[in-house]
This record gives sequence, C-alpha cells and structure tokens, in this order.
Amino acid sequence: MSKINVALIGMNFGKEFVKLYQSHPDVGDVAICQRDGAALQAAGDELGIPADLQFTSYDDVLKDDRVDAVHIVTPPATHAEYTLKALNAGKHAASTVPMGLSVRELKDICMLTEKTGLTYMMMETAVYTREFLYVKNLVDSGRLGKIQFVRGSHMQDMGLEGWPEYWLGFPPFWYGTHAISPLIIISGKPAEYVVGHGSGTLSENLRGRYGSPYPVESVTIKLRDSDVTAEATRSLYETVRQYRESFDVYGTKMAYEWEQIADEGAALFEGGESVRRVFAPDTDELLIEELKPYTKREVILNKDNVSFIQGAGHGGSHPHLVQEFVASIKEGRAPLLDAATSANITAAGILGHESALAGGEKIYLPVF
Repeated sequence: MSKINVALIGMNFGKEFVKLYQSHPDVGDVAICQRDGAALQAAGDELGIPADLQFTSYDDVLKDDRVDAVHIVTPPATHAEYTLKALNAGKHAASTVPMGLSVRELKDICMLTEKTGLTYMMMETAVYTREFLYVKNLVDSGRLGKIQFVRGSHMQDMGLEGWPEYWLGFPPFWYGTHAISPLIIISGKPAEYVVGHGSGTLSENLRGRYGSPYPVESVTIKLRDSDVTAEATRSLYETVRQYRESFDVYGTKMAYEWEQIADEGAALFEGGESVRRVFAPDTDELLIEELKPYTKREVILNKDNVSFIQGAGHGGSHPHLVQEFVASIKEGRAPLLDAATSANITAAGILGHESALAGGEKIYLPVF
C-alpha cells in the first residue's frame, strides 16, 4: 500500500492523535468515529474531517474498505473486543492501554495477530516519554552499567478528577501498564512471575463494581532469564499524592530516580555522593520531519482545547507512538509494543491483582 488510511475510534482522548496522523506523509485518509452524532460533527468540523469519513458506528468503520487500520481510544472494557473485531475484519489495530482486562483476552489477540499476520500495537505512552528515552540511551550506551534493580509507580486519585463512572473502584493493576512497561522494556526481559499485595481499604461504595478492596497495590515481578526483580506500585483512589507516573533504574555505574515533585528534575547518581538534577531533553531528533514539532514541550496546536496540548502531556510520547504504528505497518515488521510484549506487560498487572486477592500467591505468566 502506498499510504495507510487510519480511523480514530473515540473522540475524547482520541482527538489528540488526529493531527499527528494528518501530518504523517505515509497516512492518507483519517477517519473518526464517535457514537454521539452532534459531537462527531463538531469534532469533524474542527479537525477538517470530510463528512464521509465521520462514523457513529464502529461496525461501519470495519465494513469500509478504505480503512486499513484503527486506533482504538475507548473505555478499557472495550479494548480487547474492538481489537479482535478489527483483526477479524482485516484491519491493523492499535489500542490505548490496557490491552485487555483478562488473560484470555490477551491470548485471543496474540493468537489472532499470528493467524492473520496483521499488526497489533498497544499505545503505551510510558516507553516513549522524554524521560524513558533519556534513560534508555544511558543503558544502551553502557553509561549506566549493568542494571541491578528497576522500580515503577503510577499514583493517581481518580475519585477527585471527575472521571467517568466505569473507573469507580477499578482494580489498580488492571490499569498498571504505565508503571510496569518501562521496567520490562528497559530491562529487555519479559515478566516470568508476579507476587502482589494490596494495601489499605477502599470505601464500601467503591468496592461493589469490580470487587476490588484495595486503593493501593504493589507487585514484585521476576524477569525471565534475568537476575533482576522489578517492583511496581499503583494507586487509584483515596490515597493522597501528586499525580505521578515514574520509574527508577539502578545500575553499577549510575542510577536514575524520577523527580519526587513535578518540575524539580530527576536525580542522576553518578557514584559515591555525587548526584545532580537532570531534565530529559526533547526527542524530536528521533522523529520524522513532519512529526518533530509535536514532541516539543511548548507546542500547543490549539490553545483553547486541552486535547491539543501535545508536548505537555505524556512526556512528548504521542508522535512516537504514531510514527512506530505507521512504520511497523509500512515495513511489515512487529512494533516495539507488539501483541506478545503488550500481553506480557498487561498480564503482569492483571495477575499481580489476582495475587494480591490471593494473599500474595506467586503466579506465573503464560508465554504469549
């Protein structure tokens, strides 16, 4: 195919990616899908999407022969279902995190990508942030030395932020990929088994929907074929903390610790008592020319719409995700976050939660 036609499914957070696809030289038509017709038309007018590329039905998107790939940005419970539908319809698929909510769903996606030869990519922002790419360079160049320990956290209180009702009481590690994925990718080793623990007590009114009693969960992750064990912590409710998606990496030559408070700078330990504050640089040099502006901290495409504040959110990762998804399709190769890797990352959280409910039982992950 000369150019790839992409459909964005979900126009809340999904709007943020439309301009990126429209700017990509290997992307042709960009379609959008949203159930609310009035909101769909408003988004289409704002983004310059022709009326025949605006859809209120996901099934209609999948029936349209013009669409080569879909990027799913919908509620978590729909991710696996919509991905499987896309693959069965012959479309490449990307989905926001998490990949799915059960190990069975993850296995089904892996089996279908293998059967069809189509691309699946989990659009995990945490492994394309400025901070992650900065530390990855320290590791790849040998400056950090041998990795001895990795740790991640994602601290957030969704009860205070007006999130949709389906998030209420959500098990913390069902949405644990931001804390886990940097540990897996920076180490280059998949998770082998997990041991999880819950902490605290969730209010009665939040427990009913998913039966999860914990506001905070922690999981230790044994990495396969490695002497390194990772540790991750996730909070979602009733736990006070400034919002934080973080990872720390400790090596034999250097160590990197995420900033404790936003905008104070990360700590780079260089041996003995030597430590300095560092701010990861922008990563535009890793992007094609057309996408370079979108990773800049100061870039705001539309100052009246926070969905377009590209550089301020998710560490400048969004253009990297679009570039990798499109390139993997064009080049006929697996993306960094392919089905098997994404399933391993997501399953570490799902089974970490199961382990916590079972009082810290060791649970081995399947090999996807």
